[in-house]
Amino acid sequence: MEEFYCASVLLSVVVAFLGALYIYFKHKFSYWEKKGVLYLKPSFPMGNCKDIVLMRKSFGETYTEHYKMLAGNKFGGIYLTHIPQLMIRDPDLIKTVLVKDFDHFHDHGFASDEKIDPLSGNLFMSTGSKWRELRAKLSPTFTSGKMKMMFHTVIKCGMELQEHLKTPADQGGMLEFRDVLARYSTDVIASCAFGIECNCLKNPDAEFRKWGRRIFEPTFDAIVRSLLYMLMPSVTMSLGISSTPNDITTFFRTLVHETVKFREKHSINRNDFLQLLIRLKNNENLESDASTEDCDGTQVFVFFVAGFETSSTTMSFCLYELALNRDIQQRVQDEIDNVLQKHDGKITYEAVQEMDYLDMTVSETLRKYPPVTFLSRECNKDYPIPGTDVTVEKGMQIVIPVEAMQHDPEYFPEPDKFEPERFSEEAKSSRHHYVYLPFGEGPRLCIGMRFGLMQTKVGLISVLSNYEVGVCEKTSIPLKKDPKQFINTPAAGIWLKIGSRGTKTS
Repeated sequence: MEEFYCASVLLSVVVAFLGALYIYFKHKFSYWEKKGVLYLKPSFPMGNCKDIVLMRKSFGETYTEHYKMLAGNKFGGIYLTHIPQLMIRDPDLIKTVLVKDFDHFHDHGFASDEKIDPLSGNLFMSTGSKWRELRAKLSPTFTSGKMKMMFHTVIKCGMELQEHLKTPADQGGMLEFRDVLARYSTDVIASCAFGIECNCLKNPDAEFRKWGRRIFEPTFDAIVRSLLYMLMPSVTMSLGISSTPNDITTFFRTLVHETVKFREKHSINRNDFLQLLIRLKNNENLESDASTEDCDGTQVFVFFVAGFETSSTTMSFCLYELALNRDIQQRVQDEIDNVLQKHDGKITYEAVQEMDYLDMTVSETLRKYPPVTFLSRECNKDYPIPGTDVTVEKGMQIVIPVEAMQHDPEYFPEPDKFEPERFSEEAKSSRHHYVYLPFGEGPRLCIGMRFGLMQTKVGLISVLSNYEVGVCEKTSIPLKKDPKQFINTPAAGIWLKIGSRGTKTS
């Protein structure tokens, strides 16, 4: 009898809790209706993002569906579980948010607490005045002059990539290119950001590669942390849960601290990003407008995170498309051959800048496969949307669906077709600038864009100058996205056949 009573009480508590939760969500789900904003009808308890939460579809795929359902409207309301979000579809309004009225939308809106998670104090996660100070401080480290300074290090890694591919190419073998190019990117970032030669191409189990994999590995722990920060940020931070696992934080902070200490003790100078930060730390202005506050290893960490995964996936996707479109691959190779011949066969900084068709090809890759599939902004003060009677309230999350717009046939006819000519000067001038946003736009444009493009192009030149790629029995056609990854990632890697130039690879 007592057990029955306890079970009844427990059942009553559960029912009461679920009832209260349902009432709470119903109240939350009335937000857009009360605002008089067109919205997509949510369902309890996941709003419009059930497939994201259950990891059945990526953010890009889900937001593309929302984008299509809101067709004909400049903006519309959606719900990420109980959280209302405003999706903006209109390029002119996007320009207003990202540039013209940037002072209302200067933060990404991702929750962080440096006391809990020291690595979250980076440029990407920073808000308000701290972001402005960091941006002003770090911008001089990404000028063309600084890129040239690090270029030879990137070339060295490119030559190692070229050498690494020789054996499988001679054998006409198959390669999972995403892994190989991730190792190349790790070598580049380790050298240019940390000043460490980790030789991941020769040793895929190198410690630096291991930690790089750990950051992006979709483990149960990582997924839970991400969901908690996405859906209940205040509660998560109040419980002292870090968005970055402690062992990752310890590794990178210790690595930077010990490297800086060693360099300063032995007066070692290198042409890398860490050396630029050391100069800033020691009050050596890189440019006249550089600030003089301390700059810790947190920025080196975000340099690694932002440059490693995005560049390696972009190169992989590009080679995948070139394997499917052999005429485009041949045209890229012809340009590489012609330009390098003018530069005595050497890959120079100037030679890379002269490869216009390669640039168009990379741009088309970034259109079809943007690494970050949407932009997020948080309204930091009430904002009346021009030409409407709608006011965006402080704290509202803004979603700009990058992948959806870059696959909209209104802006890019036959969007599934890989067509580099979309990025000729004539084609670009006839298209709205704010429908192509792989690096963002405005004051929060990706600060490492130049470096990322340089690293990507050098990697592609290193491969395509000596080798050609084709499809094989393991090539996934079409590619499927990994819904567990925030970055646009192929679910089963990218398998291609590789051969030396002039051999048949498909």
